[in-house]
Amino acid sequence: MRQFLLFIIIILVGLSFIGRLFYLQVYNSEEHSLYDDNAIRKVYDYPKRGFVYDRNGTLLVSNQPSYDVMVIPREVKPLDTLEFCTLLKIDKEQFKKIYKRAYHYSPRLPSVFVAQLSKEDYAVLQEKMRKYEGFYIQKRSLRDYQTGVGANVLGYIAEATPYQIENNPYYNMGDLVGKQGVELSYEEELRGVKGIKFIQKDRFNRDLGPYKDGIYDTIPQQGKDITISIDSKLQEYGEKLMQNKRGGIVAIEPATGEILSLISAPTYNPNLLVGRKRSRNFTKLYNDTLSRPLIDRGLLRMHEPGSPFKVLVALEALQENAISPETTITCSGVYHYGRRGTMGCHCGGGRRDLVLGIAKSCNSYFANAFRKSIDKYPDARKGVNVWSDHMKSFGLGNFLGYDLPIGKKGNIPDADYYDKWYPDFKWGSTTIISNSIGQGEVLVTPIQLANVTAAIANRGYYYTPHIIKDIKGDTISKKYTTKNHTTIEPRHFEPIIEGLYDVYEHGTARFLQVPDIEICGKTGTSENFTIIDGKRTQLTDHSIFVAFAPKDNPTIAIAVFVENGYYGSRWAGRIASLMIEKYIKGEVTLKQMEKLVLEKSLEDEYAKPYSGKPFTINR
Repeated sequence: MRQFLLFIIIILVGLSFIGRLFYLQVYNSEEHSLYDDNAIRKVYDYPKRGFVYDRNGTLLVSNQPSYDVMVIPREVKPLDTLEFCTLLKIDKEQFKKIYKRAYHYSPRLPSVFVAQLSKEDYAVLQEKMRKYEGFYIQKRSLRDYQTGVGANVLGYIAEATPYQIENNPYYNMGDLVGKQGVELSYEEELRGVKGIKFIQKDRFNRDLGPYKDGIYDTIPQQGKDITISIDSKLQEYGEKLMQNKRGGIVAIEPATGEILSLISAPTYNPNLLVGRKRSRNFTKLYNDTLSRPLIDRGLLRMHEPGSPFKVLVALEALQENAISPETTITCSGVYHYGRRGTMGCHCGGGRRDLVLGIAKSCNSYFANAFRKSIDKYPDARKGVNVWSDHMKSFGLGNFLGYDLPIGKKGNIPDADYYDKWYPDFKWGSTTIISNSIGQGEVLVTPIQLANVTAAIANRGYYYTPHIIKDIKGDTISKKYTTKNHTTIEPRHFEPIIEGLYDVYEHGTARFLQVPDIEICGKTGTSENFTIIDGKRTQLTDHSIFVAFAPKDNPTIAIAVFVENGYYGSRWAGRIASLMIEKYIKGEVTLKQMEKLVLEKSLEDEYAKPYSGKPFTINR
């Protein structure tokens, strides 16, 4: 047997080599081996990103040609660095830094050396590229914004981060990806699929031609065009109205949940973040810590909702049978609660039922309704949890699930929250009564307020707000076409809507009426505090307004938030009325109101914080 041992070993080793070769040639993916083969150069062919259109078919974002200088570090030969840097418009230190980064990424894989050359620079450089081995020019496309508005909605594209490259095999160093807005939310649809060419090289590293006559090459697949729900004319008009002001506007179509406008002020022109000046412009915008134009206030600005929240307090009290539409109180200008607690009211005083309480924004009425809805339960913890669940059914206190990449949850407190807030004594409805007028621990974002308004306009349900309207060759998620029902029965919305209609007819927004349009709305003012020199200081109140129109079969629901904008009807209300008329009629007839808003600047308010007598919170 020993005499055959060596022979058997040789046979087994031979069979293992044959088996391994058979596996590599038959079962192992040729495509994957090509990517790892150093004798084959990979050249990517980048697709054009999909176009972006508004809801009316207006082109918002297209493409323009761009040229990147690529480098494969191991193939770089000695060169005239000074001449090359002059052509690329960089200095020698930048050259060393970029080359070092590229080598660290991969000595043998291509990466971007200088991105986004202009046509003129490309024309000059192309004639001399043969002198610089290891470098080549690659064509790709950049975004070409056909509009100067909606930067927060559209977003921008920039180089993929190291984290993205490490965690997503699709991306290589220097690839451009969507950042913010729909460019980020719909990156996979917009980017398309890269094509690739495999070039065979000889032992001297010279190109021989396509590997196996190009049978493994692929062509790029252009990104899908998308249509977003934004009305670009309404967006542009809203941004004009918000010039020299800070805040956010969100308008939604109640019947679909489509976002008609998403305005954040101050804003910037999206074309600033295109081309070789993108990095410099982005740094300038990022470092503007006063105006903060990169922050989307419509999605991220959390604030107390003020008087619009009274409507939800009333709906919850109706649902819990704590009040009825006929329930009345007599307001004396001061609401008394607890042992010595008081809440001021500037509704004018007198007998108030539900409809008139909404129209006049009576603090006393809603404080009474809030207390009754909590105190109907023997335990305040139970009452608050029931109240909290009703509020959350409107999408408050949580992310709404919309298709934009950023947002804030806001806050709807429950019993556990107050147990932590008041650990030393037993709290009750009077402890947290400021919630009744939207001035307690409740926090909302403008898009949440707009969504609440859409739910009221629909008499008890809403569609998840979304920015997408159509994806060419694809379908949108079903969650955007599925109704979300609140916990309030539809019958309770009718008296609420009558009260909101009366706000415009003879209430706090009576001077904001729009000819031939029946509008339902609610003014609101949110107290504004900050810390100055270590002291809690009250500044000018924030102006808030919500509305929908027409009263029956509404086509628009809107929430407007103006920082330091005084009481609700002063600026937010005017802007809401103008936006509603613009959308429904296509033109504005309230020229005097429009002129007043366009010419008004609140920059002095933002530049000089001050304390003073607070404005009332129910105007």
